[in-house]
Amino acid sequence: MLNLPAFFHDLNQTDLADWQPYFQQIIEQRLNQYTHGEWQEWEEIIEKLPLIKTENIELKDQVSIGSQKDLQQLSQLETDNFIQKLKRFHPWRKGPYNLFDIHINTEWRSDWKWDRVIKHISPLKNRTILDVGCGNGYHCWRMLGEKAQFVLGIDPSQKFLAQFAILKKYIGECPVHLLPLGIEDMPKDFTNNGFDTVFSMGVLYHRKSPINHLLELKQQLRPGGELVLETLVIDGDEQQVLVPTDRYAQMRNVWFIPSAKALELWLARSGFKNIRTVDINQTSLEEQRSTDWMHFHSLKEYLSPDDINQTIEGYPAPKRATLIATL
Repeated sequence: MLNLPAFFHDLNQTDLADWQPYFQQIIEQRLNQYTHGEWQEWEEIIEKLPLIKTENIELKDQVSIGSQKDLQQLSQLETDNFIQKLKRFHPWRKGPYNLFDIHINTEWRSDWKWDRVIKHISPLKNRTILDVGCGNGYHCWRMLGEKAQFVLGIDPSQKFLAQFAILKKYIGECPVHLLPLGIEDMPKDFTNNGFDTVFSMGVLYHRKSPINHLLELKQQLRPGGELVLETLVIDGDEQQVLVPTDRYAQMRNVWFIPSAKALELWLARSGFKNIRTVDINQTSLEEQRSTDWMHFHSLKEYLSPDDINQTIEGYPAPKRATLIATL
């Protein structure tokens, strides 16, 4: 699933080339941990997916690969089998994807988040980009659609890596890569050769130490680089922070939910400049929901049945802010 020669080739076209030995070592360590579970089965499934040629790839306004006409290369039985194999990688959480007119209707309308973010950030053309906690890489493809030079997504989930590998099989070789790493696995000292843009979307509230996460993001940026931070927030002033007693919207791994003003203060204390909150949006039942491609419980089941403005635990319903800052 990982084409490391292609990754290192693309890495070497950037100012990050000096980190190839480090990445070789850390990736080998991580892959050695993937000797259990369904990893080998997923690799075999992806390897045997049919080779379908297409010249129709759209990444700027959506992630769309090929058309139904391309599926004519397959018999109806082969097409049905192809769809069933795609569904073996359930749950599909980030998307949506249009793969040969097969609509992979994911839990999240990640395209809506992208539409809220893209109009506020610096143009991504010719930039090197790190997407932290990228899931299956949906936003990485949209970054390539904006003509980024090099995009590295990191996420430790094996399932997300497998889903990404399916898309890359049909998109073909391009300077977009997903590594099964966390932010703590990344190099710690880029000196003057960090990424031009670092994205952290939907990650901060899962970290036990949010300030440490901001400092980790800072370490990945070049001087003058841009941070795009999207996370859960609550209403309030710069001192307002929610720390759930146990679960938040049924999630156990939610630790700190600050107000946007508090988050601006945290960024300033962490050494960022030009800090601004550019969007605040309450997550709707249309943006996060169960589908045929993600049939587990979703946002509807996590909100109070009497008041969708509250979680089932009685906290404010999920509201997300996007903040931009520079180093």
